[in-house]
Amino acid sequence: MMTGRRAAMQRMGALVLCFGAAHRAWGAAIVGVRVWPADDYTRVTLESDQALSARHQLLQNPPRLLIDIDGLTLDPALRELVGKVQSDDPYIAGVRVGQNAPRVVRLVLDLKQPVAPQQFALEPVAAYKHRLVFDLYPTREHDPLLALVREKEAADQQAAQSVRDALGELIQRVDRPMLPAPPAAAPAASVPMQTKAPPPPPEPASAEEQRRIDRLIIVALDPGHGGEDPGAIGPGGTREKDVVLQIALQLRDRLNALPNLRVMMTRDGDYFVPLHERVRKARRVQADLFVSIHADAFMRPEARGASVFALSQGGASSATARWMAQRENAADLVGGINVATVRDKQVMQAMLDMSTAAQIKDSLKLGNEVLAPLGRVGRLHKRQVEQAGFAVLKAPDVPSILVETAFISNPEEEARLRDPAYQAQLVEALTTGIRRYFARNPPLARNRQL
Repeated sequence: MMTGRRAAMQRMGALVLCFGAAHRAWGAAIVGVRVWPADDYTRVTLESDQALSARHQLLQNPPRLLIDIDGLTLDPALRELVGKVQSDDPYIAGVRVGQNAPRVVRLVLDLKQPVAPQQFALEPVAAYKHRLVFDLYPTREHDPLLALVREKEAADQQAAQSVRDALGELIQRVDRPMLPAPPAAAPAASVPMQTKAPPPPPEPASAEEQRRIDRLIIVALDPGHGGEDPGAIGPGGTREKDVVLQIALQLRDRLNALPNLRVMMTRDGDYFVPLHERVRKARRVQADLFVSIHADAFMRPEARGASVFALSQGGASSATARWMAQRENAADLVGGINVATVRDKQVMQAMLDMSTAAQIKDSLKLGNEVLAPLGRVGRLHKRQVEQAGFAVLKAPDVPSILVETAFISNPEEEARLRDPAYQAQLVEALTTGIRRYFARNPPLARNRQL
């Protein structure tokens, strides 16, 4: 009797398992939806427990991107996508989601400007499952050099106006007696939030702007990771991509205050930039320096101290340097790149491998200038500039270093990285090192082509 009941229970269990497998065969589950807006491009990511099949088409009047995804039913996770679009997204005005067919979900992205969409899938990696990615690029890329010089002019004019306003206020106080403060104004009625209009097409540079572009010293700052790639995560939950962006933005403001110098950021928000694109951005503006900012992590929590790395054409200068380079070079796998856009990988690799001995020599000079003031802020992990094959340092004509500000995997150093006072010290040390490098190695005159 027991044998017959056991056999029946086993048959019933097998039926339940088969039903579950059949039920799951046609339906994927969405585990996350994310939107990463930026001036460069906006990324929309759908993460699921199974690979998704989708197709898209661009429609006009009004402009919109229509996406049909097979094997899905409309669920709360997909409905969340509607609320994830920010009003200042340069490309997406809004999202509509609907069940277009019993097993097909339709997304409609209402667009603010013409885009060139790229669709690709990513296999599970790190903490991510299957990802379906849509990158919305502008159909016309703005010239970064012209933008840099015009930003510098606007900042100079604003600073001059601030001085004039302060001087005028002081003169008024001296010339006239103090007047009673005006009554407080009634609170204004709430105004609906306006969406950000797409940027107008750039005007060509004037002769004076071209002269200023040629004289400009350009420093490329590269906050590591971003977007889909959080980088290292400390024991307290601090994400590398967040702290290095905070430090880089402060360093940008500090350097931009220097005469005749302008900073180009490889990213100025929370979005992912592939490693080869970071190199391309620096070369496109003919940067005089490239500084990549990171926060170290290691398997042992007691590891601590700042490090500076330059490129090596041969082997790494230590096992730790080799491990660090392998870890940083894996960022593209986590952040997610569209392999189809790199039409000829051999050509891309050849470009990245053209780094010369002269570039590495200048990079070591820059690294030593930065390492010394960093050592006065906190402990150094190594007292010399290390070398390894970091992909992001392979601009053949730009002195390039990678700065690991501290070990985010160390609880004490993680707390310091989150401290605004410590961040300010790091910024001042990096500024000092960069200024000393330029003082001892004046940049050559450029003929920058727009």
